[in-house]
Amino acid sequence: MNDMVTQISIFLPNRPNQLSKVTGILMKEKVNIRALTVSETADYGILRMIVSDPDKAQKALQGSFLVDQTDVIACALKDSPGGLHEIATILGENGVNIEYLYAFIGKSNQAVLILRVENQMRSKAIDVLGSKAIKIYDPAEIYSL
Repeated sequence: MNDMVTQISIFLPNRPNQLSKVTGILMKEKVNIRALTVSETADYGILRMIVSDPDKAQKALQGSFLVDQTDVIACALKDSPGGLHEIATILGENGVNIEYLYAFIGKSNQAVLILRVENQMRSKAIDVLGSKAIKIYDPAEIYSL
């Protein structure tokens, strides 16, 4: 089983209407956005998204934007004080650095954490989280939320 979820990253000029162009393309292609986060600098932004069909989204967006795919981990997050602390502690105590993360609430009202770790630490991150009974989502589960 592949435990890695594919995230698409879109590099956007920091100008009006860029997000609307992305969402319009995805709407036209019937690709649903499951989760997203934006980081920005003065000149550009990076829109990171989990979508229902990453390959279709990348293909549709490539003509207009610089688009890349990244493997990320999707795990269950307790929706209570200390939920994120638990995961951060487990990973940190096992030498796994979190490069970035974001969360969303799925259809079952379960909080889902998307996290990116160094490529060589992916398997270790999945193993240590699983050993603590933290659910690691299969990509198909995330794409179909």
